[in-house]
Amino acid sequence: MRVLITGGAGFIGSNLALELQKRFKGWELFIVDDFSSGNFKNLIDFEGEVITGSITEKETVDKLRKYNFDAVFHQGAIVNTTEENQRKMMEVNCEAFKELLKVAREAKAPVIYASSAAVYGNTPPPMKVNGKLKPENVYGYSKLAMDRFALKFKRENPELQIMGLRYFNVYGPREEHKGKMASMVLQLTVQILKGKRPRLFKWGEQKRDFVYVKDCVEANIKALESGKSGIVNVGTGRARSFNEVVEIIKKTLGREVETEYFDNPYDFYQNYTEADLKETRELLNWQPETQIEEGIPEYVKWIKENVKWEKLPY
Repeated sequence: MRVLITGGAGFIGSNLALELQKRFKGWELFIVDDFSSGNFKNLIDFEGEVITGSITEKETVDKLRKYNFDAVFHQGAIVNTTEENQRKMMEVNCEAFKELLKVAREAKAPVIYASSAAVYGNTPPPMKVNGKLKPENVYGYSKLAMDRFALKFKRENPELQIMGLRYFNVYGPREEHKGKMASMVLQLTVQILKGKRPRLFKWGEQKRDFVYVKDCVEANIKALESGKSGIVNVGTGRARSFNEVVEIIKKTLGREVETEYFDNPYDFYQNYTEADLKETRELLNWQPETQIEEGIPEYVKWIKENVKWEKLPY
């Protein structure tokens, strides 16, 4: 089994690659990454082959064709949701995906790809896969364009498995390289560890569906094993407030500190997200194992043991 993970030096990609390496001893694993937003430190324990290049480049895509992969996990993307260059966002997230699907078709390889809850924008929760789609920024639109193309490509190539995973707010190990795009769990933890007041947009009552990265990895594996195609949500199905997140971090660290609230500078911000998991259960036979009461303490412990948090810019 020859498996490709695009964006494998990134947050979710590296966690997925390392879990596949641990679980499936006989598989040949390959990562392709241009290291524009990933980090080599995430791959220190990875024993497979690393292909350096961008899937936006014809040279890299042609190189991938020669491997004849048996499965593709597509995690590569621009992850900066505040990126305003619309052409760049669409070329990297959508156009490159189209070419990758053609490579997979030639190899008859299933494709499991990363979509996003950003496609829903501020539509009323819980967000349903077949419900209203109204992205607030070009990042969300690029993921919606990917979903629509994937469905079209599947109709034209019914023999090919294509599964899109709409990630909600993912947090967990190996995301510290993401800077301002790292989860608020990491940023708030570092702020408190540094003796600062945790900072939230006024008044911390916004709600998000926070999903632990280990659950996202399991969803990817379940998607491949299912042999099915479609689009599903990957979240916990339970929205939690930013204030709740801070309280769990403070309790975990044993520190009592006041929260600093400030104005939200983003007019495209999602204020309330919550995943409807109906299709996820039906197609993947998957459900989240970790709520923030368990996930945040586990992650905070990992941060303290593995991250040079003093050097992070939070």
